Amino acid sequence: MESMGMEDKIFRVLVPEDEETEIKNGKRKVAKKKVFPGYVLAEMVMTDDSWYVVRNTPGVTGFVGSTGSGSKPIPLLPEEVETVLKRMGMNEQPKAEVDFEVKESVKVTDGPFANFTGSIEYIDTDKQKVKVHVNMFGRETPVELDFTQIEKL
Repeated sequence: MESMGMEDKIFRVLVPEDEETEIKNGKRKVAKKKVFPGYVLAEMVMTDDSWYVVRNTPGVTGFVGSTGSGSKPIPLLPEEVETVLKRMGMNEQPKAEVDFEVKESVKVTDGPFANFTGSIEYIDTDKQKVKVHVNMFGRETPVELDFTQIEKL
């Protein structure tokens, strides 16, 4: 991309990989395995110039979705790209801002515990979940909820 001056037309080149945990000699090792061995995804604007650069890159032998030699491939659908990115942990969904604090009293607004009140015991910002202790039948019961299922009292 850089050597051919195509940064404005070829944005991202990606080799889809998954992380797998292997246990060898009693030790855990995280290894990356290719999701689609032999395939590379390219995010680009399809012009004759960008197509020429990709097609003539060393190691490129063919394209999924092209019907013959020299024909341009059919792009992946946005849903297909999103599935691959999610699998790799690269989905670019914005995270909700956390305006809750541990020990804060909240009301459950959605789900089977709607209208219950309780206090936050744990906040997981990565998963966008909270653990709330609600009073049910005179006992404190821990419930895991999404940020969207609670509101401040």
